Amino acid sequence: MSTNLTAPVDQSPHHHKPKTRRAKLSYPKVLLIISGSLILLSLLRIVTGANNLTESGQYTAALNAAVPIGLAGLGGLWSERSGVINIGLEGMMMLGAFSAGAVGWQHGPWAAALAGVLGGALGGLLHAVATVTFGVDHIISGVAINIMALGLTQFLAKLWFGADGSAASAAGGNDKQSPPMPDMPTFTVPGLSDWLYSIEQHHWFLVSDVAGIAGSLVTNVSWLTVVTAVIFVLTFFILWRSAFGLRLRSCGEGPIAAESLGVNVYRYKYAAVAVSGALAGLGGAFLAIYVHIYQDGQTGGRGYIGLATMIFGNWRPGGVAMGAGLFGFMDALQLRGGGPTVHALLLLLAVLLVGLAVWKLRGGQRPQAVISLVAAVLLAVWYATSDTVPLEIVGVAPYIATLLVLSLAAQRLRPPKAIGKIYRRGQGK
Repeated sequence: MSTNLTAPVDQSPHHHKPKTRRAKLSYPKVLLIISGSLILLSLLRIVTGANNLTESGQYTAALNAAVPIGLAGLGGLWSERSGVINIGLEGMMMLGAFSAGAVGWQHGPWAAALAGVLGGALGGLLHAVATVTFGVDHIISGVAINIMALGLTQFLAKLWFGADGSAASAAGGNDKQSPPMPDMPTFTVPGLSDWLYSIEQHHWFLVSDVAGIAGSLVTNVSWLTVVTAVIFVLTFFILWRSAFGLRLRSCGEGPIAAESLGVNVYRYKYAAVAVSGALAGLGGAFLAIYVHIYQDGQTGGRGYIGLATMIFGNWRPGGVAMGAGLFGFMDALQLRGGGPTVHALLLLLAVLLVGLAVWKLRGGQRPQAVISLVAAVLLAVWYATSDTVPLEIVGVAPYIATLLVLSLAAQRLRPPKAIGKIYRRGQGK
């Protein structure tokens, strides 16, 4: 079978206007953005005195917060690249977290992770049956799975963990949580970890900041985090560097054209949505393994945030990783630093808005430039006239950051062309 498969393109020579090509985010540009961000954070730390902005503990916590969100976002990417919208990521994470808790207290964290994958995959297969086979609206199916997963996990928790006289109840389980499970193994690079920590404690400009971030990558890192990083790399190579990935993505761009070239669209959609559920389930399992128990309400909307990171990342693995990292950083910051540290970010946001205003002004977008400049001034005044941020704002800071990033990224998004559309075999004949 030929693998030279692309989405259908209108090749008519008439009535075509030249399109402005957007500059691609190349590796040098990515490195430049990362370097600029590090310099800004280092300057912000020195100006505000908020040293925990670049501490190794901050980035260790950020990494742990980013992993389940990144896995959910990656799951959404697999599904939506095949043309199936997956609003049910939250429910699949619930199924994964519950499955991990049900198995982990008896068989350990690795068995819990595998159970989470299977639990999420079952949710993904249910979504595929509803949307691919029976043609149910994708949004309705996803919402139904979220509601079903919530009710099912609460019912089974009472039945399995909270039943009087059961082994789970005797081991510490109840109606709302599973018995505790053993720790997931971690690794630390000896020598390098201590050396980076010693440099971090000097609080040198940029050098200590880089040491703190690097230290979080070699100190007490969960092996499940390493597995997640490998999954991100594999996803890129499978979806963008293999014949299987080309066919799968063609199902999301032009399923009728894919079918005409011999692709079994149903099979690829099923595979993609099952993998989607499995990844979301692994994200839910990570939450349970990280705190050693399954708890009711443990996912806390992370499936929806994962969906947001996928959109912000423009349906690409690297973009998902960046979005998950941003949310993880903000989540860890509000938990570890509290009001004073989030207050320091007001100054950073003001500087970034000034830069955005200049960029918009150069592009001839004066209204947007004025709005950005006014917002920057207001934030600067807020920073100058206060010492901290109210706890109510601190708690929602990660969600505010997600909304801001999504609003700024909205203009460059390009979802798969056939996403959300009901496909039937042979409809192009």
